[in-house]
Amino acid sequence: MASNGDTSPKLSWRERLWPIQAYELKKILPLLFMKFFISFTYGVLTSMKDAFVVTAKGSGAEVIPVLKGWIVLPIALGATILYSKLSNIFRRSVLFYGIILFFMTFIFLYGFVLYPNIEALSPHSSADWLLHKLGSQNAHWVAIYRNWIQTVFFVIAELWGSIVIFLLFWGFVNHICNFNEAKRCYNLFIAGGDMAQMFTGPLVCYFTGKFIGEHFHLALQNLVLIVLFFGGMIMLLHFILTRKILKNDERLYQPELKSAPIELKTKLSLLESLKFIAKSPYLRAIAIMVVSYGLIMNLTEVTWKANLKIAYPETGAYQAVMATVSSSVGVCSFIITLFFSGFLIRSTGWHTAAQLPPIVIGTTSLVFLLMFLNPNWISPIAGVWSLSPLMMIVFFGALQNISTKIMKYAFFDATKEMAYIPLDTESKVKGKAAIDVIGSRLGKSGAAWIQIVLIQIAGTGSVLSITHMLVPIIACTVLFWILSVRSLNKQLIEKKLNTEMA
Repeated sequence: MASNGDTSPKLSWRERLWPIQAYELKKILPLLFMKFFISFTYGVLTSMKDAFVVTAKGSGAEVIPVLKGWIVLPIALGATILYSKLSNIFRRSVLFYGIILFFMTFIFLYGFVLYPNIEALSPHSSADWLLHKLGSQNAHWVAIYRNWIQTVFFVIAELWGSIVIFLLFWGFVNHICNFNEAKRCYNLFIAGGDMAQMFTGPLVCYFTGKFIGEHFHLALQNLVLIVLFFGGMIMLLHFILTRKILKNDERLYQPELKSAPIELKTKLSLLESLKFIAKSPYLRAIAIMVVSYGLIMNLTEVTWKANLKIAYPETGAYQAVMATVSSSVGVCSFIITLFFSGFLIRSTGWHTAAQLPPIVIGTTSLVFLLMFLNPNWISPIAGVWSLSPLMMIVFFGALQNISTKIMKYAFFDATKEMAYIPLDTESKVKGKAAIDVIGSRLGKSGAAWIQIVLIQIAGTGSVLSITHMLVPIIACTVLFWILSVRSLNKQLIEKKLNTEMA
């Protein structure tokens, strides 16, 4: 039967692509739409955040490591500590609604208060004085201060991905689904997120093209209104699921989960959670996977964005490229997730699917960096396509970025989330919070710290001058990632066997 994850030839294509029983639809469809709205919001925020900070006055791609290493990480750590404390006081639903409302409130203020008055609120005079004192090699530090409004938006967009997607959505899904359901449903939730990204790019390009130049704030405000609508839909779907559906149908909230009520409060503190992770080889392996992805992704992506800024220095053009990449990720991820990844996970097993991301991401990252370091190698190929070496590097960097995110959405997220399911409730909630928020941020911030330190050593103020130093770092990270997947696979098998015996 499809419900048992059977992959025999007797299964129809409908059962392989949509292995959901009829009675499960009222649980799966709301989760699917919730993931769609959450991912759509993230896609819109992501398309804007990089364009705002990279193309701002006196800024560049060099500000991204500073933001992720010195601003986003401490704030994410504080947010995780706050979430940990609040989860001891409030029910899950209260936390869910409160966090969504916080994000929606800021996004509204940004679109209708802060951005329309951005020039009046930006401290250009004092920033110019600082730049004169500190020198152009420290311009990326001054740009953070000068463009504090764009900086705050960047932080909020980053936190949406860490907190809303991983903590709220996947934490909720892991709590109400068992391992068998995960094998059948998780790729569908990810496909829902991919579908959202398919529409993100055209939507952003439409509004940025319609309101270009001095009317760009109107494009932003239209996008903000769409995001606010999605925020309302996310909360409505959560309310319907928790208050109407799961409580009224025992088949949808598995009997083995009844000991962990939907509205459960947790008891472990964040410090205790971190200690638990340090002592648990199982959680350590998941943490290494998360940190490794963030490290490789950001070490490579900043180099690509620096080249992209050279090729497309204007905010609208830069944002249009990012939106196009986002849509491409959505289309490709949707096809792969719907037609291949779920079937691959069910047929070849967790281990094979979990090994694909480090192999593909590591290989494409190293190839991209080597192309940048050796432009003479690609000049003949670029000539065939009537492209300059710079545009060839930008184009391949976009392909690398797309393939990296496809691996994340189609395989990495699904296998990582499945690994949480055999854990007890405390480990799922607090261990997941520590790994997915802090671990994710450590990966991104670790990449940022590496880049910042190397830039300071080089004394150039340019991220492009340190690319040759990144190659061995990425190669070693890929190796650790592969080894952690192997270790986790062995422990996952043992946990599943122990669960079945119990």
